[in-house]
Amino acid sequence: MTATAARRVLLAAPRGYCAGVDRAVIAVEKALEQYGAPIYVRKQIVHNKYVVQTLEKKGAIFVDETEEVPEGSIVVFSAHGVAPVVHEEAAERRLASIDATCPLVTKVHKEAQRFAAEDYDILLIGHEGHEEVVGTMGEAPDRIHLVDGPDDVDNVRVRDENRLVWLSQTTLSVDETMETVGRLKERFPGLVSPPSDDICYATQNRQTAVKEIAAESDLVIVVGSRNSSNSVRLVEVALGAGAKASHLVDFAEEIDEAWLEGVSTVGVTSGASVPEILVQGVLEWLAQRGYEDVEVFRSAEEKLTFSLPKELRRDLRTELGAASGS
Repeated sequence: MTATAARRVLLAAPRGYCAGVDRAVIAVEKALEQYGAPIYVRKQIVHNKYVVQTLEKKGAIFVDETEEVPEGSIVVFSAHGVAPVVHEEAAERRLASIDATCPLVTKVHKEAQRFAAEDYDILLIGHEGHEEVVGTMGEAPDRIHLVDGPDDVDNVRVRDENRLVWLSQTTLSVDETMETVGRLKERFPGLVSPPSDDICYATQNRQTAVKEIAAESDLVIVVGSRNSSNSVRLVEVALGAGAKASHLVDFAEEIDEAWLEGVSTVGVTSGASVPEILVQGVLEWLAQRGYEDVEVFRSAEEKLTFSLPKELRRDLRTELGAASGS
């Protein structure tokens, strides 16, 4: 068999959009249809360059802070969630807000509220500065302590070691999070675990899938943006699971042909905020270079969906009611 004939692609499944991302993107699209452009979005609706560019072309305006939104306008809050102070800022500016926070992130916010009300110190495992972490910490800033990985455990200072609970950012590496939890429990034996796993089902499924293909891959290409935490983690997980090399790209044209030198098997996956069109672009790029044999490795079935934000559902119902009555 020639080297060319041996070339193949292992395509991870599930990959790409999770239910929370799908909901958030559709929320912006529906808002544009319902109310017309411009619709303001605080921060990137999801961490993907292509998605943001596509929504901008449709009339979405992305801003970093609430104060950049003109008074009385419509603003969508991103899938990563916001702190309570952001809702207060929106009310002060008389903004009509649509909260596209992923329901799984909202669950973590509610856990933070509850444990803070019960006078626990909360150890939040996550990456400093990530929007989801900023939003969660805003729920109880005087009770939440950020733990940025296993090496940060020794820096933690708490009021009462017997009233401690850990929570986590939803898009982390499962393995690294559990390593951090293990280190925390060594230091604080009374540490309480949250009632349910905070790491998102989609993050876990994508990491499991990439582990399955990584061991057989000379190269793993992860489609995703550099500010996407779950996409960056997929590169790390692939390397940890045995891939000889792994790279993150937004678009097929970012692939360096030199990466293919001596490579017979390429693994391909994508982060939870990546539309499938970008993965197909990578597969086409690889096919043009002899990697036409694509084998799908499926590790889980995903059927979860989330309903649209309540503000949109209310207005869509009102419009439908008016239309049916006319």
